[in-house]
Amino acid sequence: MNGRVHGKIALVTGGASGIGKACARHFAREGATVVITDRNAALGASVAAELGPPHGFREHDVTDEAGWARVVDEVVATHGRLDVLVNSAGIGTMGDVEHATVDDFRRMYAVNVEGTFVGCRTAIGAMKRTGGGSIINISSVAGLIGVPDLAGYCASKGAVRLLSKSIALHCARAGYGIRCNSVHPSFIDTPMVDAMAQTIGQLIGDEAKARAQLERAAPLRRLGHVDDVSNLVLFLASDESRFITGGEHVVDGGLTAM
Repeated sequence: MNGRVHGKIALVTGGASGIGKACARHFAREGATVVITDRNAALGASVAAELGPPHGFREHDVTDEAGWARVVDEVVATHGRLDVLVNSAGIGTMGDVEHATVDDFRRMYAVNVEGTFVGCRTAIGAMKRTGGGSIINISSVAGLIGVPDLAGYCASKGAVRLLSKSIALHCARAGYGIRCNSVHPSFIDTPMVDAMAQTIGQLIGDEAKARAQLERAAPLRRLGHVDDVSNLVLFLASDESRFITGGEHVVDGGLTAM
């Protein structure tokens, strides 16, 4: 079997762990050639080694605009084109509007919003020369609904949601053949959610209780698995979703249905 993304060239940011790592593995299993990027060189190289040739890794901070040009140019020079971009790199810091710091707010915007913006812009330049592609931006349910203790994170992920729609419309009207969608997970069993459970646990004095609260947030009463997200991302990357663009796609165990 050729696989659902056979022959496609995919770039996945934040690919050393969590959702990005799951997407990279899933793409590789389904026939794509995957280049992952991450700030963590050791973890990123380890994932690339696990995937094996022809897959690869590039160390990259998504806030580095010149780095984006370098990475995309290297992908095109090595593989001839870029078909799929998954903007999975992201950070989250807890804090309500009264206690969140300006530095934390700006850092989340730099990574979550500006990094996604520059990545999309750079990828579009490559994709439109070869007939199109698919861009998938990982947002969050916190980009759809408010969370009291995540003021900056909500703001940044909400920006990713509407940025994705703007990109989708621009590319469609320009006739580039490039689709852009956002994906909105809830609490997924990742290092970021582990860190959130630890922070809440310190506040209430019980990390196990904090994790249980996160598990009960969704009507399905569990944390999501990274493959719950990568299954959807794979669909959006594949030609099966060729008439889907500008959408916001929720993976939340029913949380936003309440």
